[in-house]
Amino acid sequence: MKDKVVIVTGASSGIGKATAALFARNGAKVIAVGRKQGELDDLRASLPAKAGEMKIQLADVREHSQIDRMVAETVDAFGHIDVLVNAAGIIKGGSIEDTTLDDWDKMMTVNLRSVFYLTQKCVPHITEQTGNIVNISSVAGTRAFPNLLAYCVSKAAIDQFTRCTALELAAKGIRVNAVNPGVVVTNLHSRGGMEDEAYAAFIERSKETHPLGRPGTADEIAELIYFLASDKAGWITGATYAIDGGRALTCAR
Repeated sequence: MKDKVVIVTGASSGIGKATAALFARNGAKVIAVGRKQGELDDLRASLPAKAGEMKIQLADVREHSQIDRMVAETVDAFGHIDVLVNAAGIIKGGSIEDTTLDDWDKMMTVNLRSVFYLTQKCVPHITEQTGNIVNISSVAGTRAFPNLLAYCVSKAAIDQFTRCTALELAAKGIRVNAVNPGVVVTNLHSRGGMEDEAYAAFIERSKETHPLGRPGTADEIAELIYFLASDKAGWITGATYAIDGGRALTCAR
């Protein structure tokens, strides 16, 4: 991965942050995309001296003009793009009866529309490098969960988006894959409005709902993302990889 140019969205926290750090530690030139300057600065400061270069890009993926700017500035700075990791995402509870149109639109915009548009803008540059793309989906993309309607639908769409783009881009040598994590200890749910006490109970409950007896870590997900982006995965495309402690194997409980 040394000197490859890697864009990672959602890099200010959670899986995106762990992924950006892992690529940088392995010598990649990382464009860490997020909305929180302080957290991105902390990420860059945490890297060892021998890590690859990390360039911070403040951008809101909900705004197509900011995606245009971010891609243009990346190409201006590094000349090309090798890997795109679409890790930005949000979650909020809600059923068919109480999900507001605003909440629906926000989740579709961040979790799906931004992935579509950023991928579209990056493909010409990734083609030049015969690079690849890794999308962050969820076990909620393959299984239905109550009170998570919009989130489940957005992640199921990411899985199909991954398969369709993998098929379309295969002739160009571009691989496209996705990872489907189970519950991972991050700040995703707290940012989605879950209170601390409820989140603690949710994590404790995850020990029972995941057959391996625990939730996952962001570093574990980052390792799979890194593998899929590496040459070792050179014959893998259109795959959606469960990394969920066995959660997708279980019935609703």
